Amino acid sequence: MSNRYPGGFITQNPTAPSNVAARGIWTLDQAVQNIRAGTWPSPPPAQISVEYLVVAGGGGGGTNNGNRSGGGGAGGYRSSVQGESSGGGASAESVFLASYGVTYTVTVGAGGVANNNGSNSVFATVTSTGGGKGGLQGTAGGSGGSGGGGGENNTTFGAGTTGQGYRGGTGQNGGAGGGGAGAVGEDGTSTTTCKGGSGVQSSINGTATFRAGGGGGTYDSVAPAGGAGGGGAGANYPSGPGGQSGTTNTGGGGGGGVAGSASGAGSGGSGVVIIRYLSSLPAATSTTGSPTVTTSGSYRIYTWTGSGSITF
Repeated sequence: MSNRYPGGFITQNPTAPSNVAARGIWTLDQAVQNIRAGTWPSPPPAQISVEYLVVAGGGGGGTNNGNRSGGGGAGGYRSSVQGESSGGGASAESVFLASYGVTYTVTVGAGGVANNNGSNSVFATVTSTGGGKGGLQGTAGGSGGSGGGGGENNTTFGAGTTGQGYRGGTGQNGGAGGGGAGAVGEDGTSTTTCKGGSGVQSSINGTATFRAGGGGGTYDSVAPAGGAGGGGAGANYPSGPGGQSGTTNTGGGGGGGVAGSASGAGSGGSGVVIIRYLSSLPAATSTTGSPTVTTSGSYRIYTWTGSGSITF
């Protein structure tokens, strides 16, 4: 049975178009009728605007020979979320334009162990640099996404990467704090406590969270605090406690330490990759690495705590 409508005949119970694309075979009259009724969907865009947060692994704290060492720098921090910022005080970056049917790689960088830089994190063409290691006596911290703090008796620091994080502090009288995505690490002087630089706050997953804080350095009779965003606390010289590790999946730097198993340095925290795009668009056709998939507001969100991939 069919009914007469302006523009021609259509069946009484036609198959409705989906909210993604028109399914099935349609006559011109049927298409026109659905367009007039407002039930004919627009095709999906040729590309998807994807917002991202890519945080690298934090650097490990420095430790050697019973001296005051620097805290590890935070992993590099890159964000395209408008209204927020990338590391080092940079403005949010441009969104990533993803194409349908293309597979994009996701790499979550590991935190560095004591005296080692962290590893890079990657989403597609976006790379964040691993955090710099903490410095030893008389040496600067390592350069990285954020720079490591210098060890005692030096006046240099580990440099951060432009748009990803800040430098570490200078050592001088104590092991300096590692740099964070949001602030420089504190210098190791008699008027500071060698704290790690703070991280940056993001609400990309619907919850305001600090990430990429620098590791605390080492100082006498105090355990220097790590920066907000997962930075590990530094060692209390000379007897401990030792440097603490950065928090997992924040890119926080490891706390500086002194030699000995009870007072060793902390490792950097591993990184994280988070992306989001409008939930009105199709879900990914496949993923690897077991990302957590959630929705918040009008966004579909994918969070990787280990390496993988996504195909839109």
